[in-house]
Amino acid sequence: MQPRIFTSFQLTKTLRRIALLVCLLMPAVPVFGGGNVVIRETVSAAKREELASRLRTITGLRSLSFDKSGLLQLGTDEDNTGSLGARDLLMHAVDGQKVIVIEDASSRFDVAFCRVVPGRWLSASGNRLPAYVVLIDFSDFRQIIGDEQARAAFDVGWGFLHELDHVVAESKDPDEHGNVGECEEHINAMRREIGLPQRVDYFFTESSLKTDPNFGTRLVRLAFEQYDNAKSRMRRYWLVWDSTAVGGLIVNGQTAVVRSPKKPSN
Repeated sequence: MQPRIFTSFQLTKTLRRIALLVCLLMPAVPVFGGGNVVIRETVSAAKREELASRLRTITGLRSLSFDKSGLLQLGTDEDNTGSLGARDLLMHAVDGQKVIVIEDASSRFDVAFCRVVPGRWLSASGNRLPAYVVLIDFSDFRQIIGDEQARAAFDVGWGFLHELDHVVAESKDPDEHGNVGECEEHINAMRREIGLPQRVDYFFTESSLKTDPNFGTRLVRLAFEQYDNAKSRMRRYWLVWDSTAVGGLIVNGQTAVVRSPKKPSN
């Protein structure tokens, strides 16, 4: 997502925060072989369930959950209402050759909805799998207003899948307006599978809604489209949010530090 508008004080504060490495303590569990997607212990139970619930709705995996150790468990109970593409993406992530850590980044200035950053192990000993950290700003998703159909196509579950596709498929986002990019093409295919509208552009645009200039609000909007067979026309749906409250300052090269699980003592 595009950066929010900062005051000079906010910008200085944000840059100082970004200068600090994000230290992530991996749980002392057998990550390798037991699944490679894990949620941090600092993510509250309510937010864990919020993410798991959205993923269950999208994938149709009715028993999907995070276990007591934080590992993502897909289960075997599925129905025909979910996206096959989303299930495949999660399975490749869980069984793949990359470690993916989920962290709560709510209300952080440098995260807009979701973002993935590369990780590095504090301990270089042994054969460590590549590590990535998916930062989720749960509070950003609560700032969105708009059409119900578009809201169903853009929630914390879809945001996580977008970042996951970057890691698993090594897909890219576009550099300019007018297209959704390789990553969102994959996500749009999943939306089509379950009858949701598709994202039209990767970047948001200025909203035509007027606001009180005394409050410094800057409304932006994001478009989704779906063909209406009954009326033989394309319908457009909108999401709107305040870019001064939702957005992120993207700093290239930021990495998160990941600690390896402690070895059991003899």
